Amino acid sequence: MSTDLAVGSTTNPRKSVLDRDVAMTLAATEYDRVVSLFERLEPSHWEKPTDCPGWDVRAMAGHMLGMAQMAASVSETIRQQLAATKDAKKSGAASIDALTALQVRKNAHLSTDELVHEMRRIGPKAARARRRTPAFVRSRKMGDPQNVDGVDEWWTFGFLLDTILTRDPFLHRIDITHATGIAMQATAEHEGVIIDDLVREWAERHGQRYRLELSGPAGGSWGYGGELITLDAFDFCRTISGRLPASGLLATQVPV
Repeated sequence: MSTDLAVGSTTNPRKSVLDRDVAMTLAATEYDRVVSLFERLEPSHWEKPTDCPGWDVRAMAGHMLGMAQMAASVSETIRQQLAATKDAKKSGAASIDALTALQVRKNAHLSTDELVHEMRRIGPKAARARRRTPAFVRSRKMGDPQNVDGVDEWWTFGFLLDTILTRDPFLHRIDITHATGIAMQATAEHEGVIIDDLVREWAERHGQRYRLELSGPAGGSWGYGGELITLDAFDFCRTISGRLPASGLLATQVPV
């Protein structure tokens, strides 16, 4: 599909395929997981560089907090979006890059202890606000197309609220544990469900036969036919998000 066609299309914006209750349980648990990880960080960890260019662990944590702050409040969502749109017009940056940079700046004044405290406070509020969003809002198409691996596509607000806003901190936890050497928390009941959703979207996007075996507590086996792909479960996530070089079917990216 060409970029022009994707931008011009008004049909079939991407929706979350997760059961609503499952999605909201994942959201609440993910915010708890983020706090638990932040609490495990040593003073030297906050300055470690991450896979996201220009971000150390401290900057990444500021973005993660800023995204939760946005999800927790309609007024904060509007404030951040308006400010990011203004910044994007000035700098020529993509709107999502302007938004994440704004979130880093917004929380840069906090000490690491204050940042952890604020994440502990705001996470439950963000989870409740996402759960309260009514179906008629979640079913609406977002106002701007989203770029995935160089192609613009439309999403519903439900895909953002039920899926992306959980994937984002999950992938950033992988980033932080990779940067610091801290063990990634991994269970089939939480991380495994998020990865299963990522695998199924990845398979839908590439549309080819495949066999995938991911190792670790959050891993599993998927697909049939095709060449067997074996990988660590979290390295799979890093690969399809564009953090690691990829070829073949693994070059198909999934938004996080």
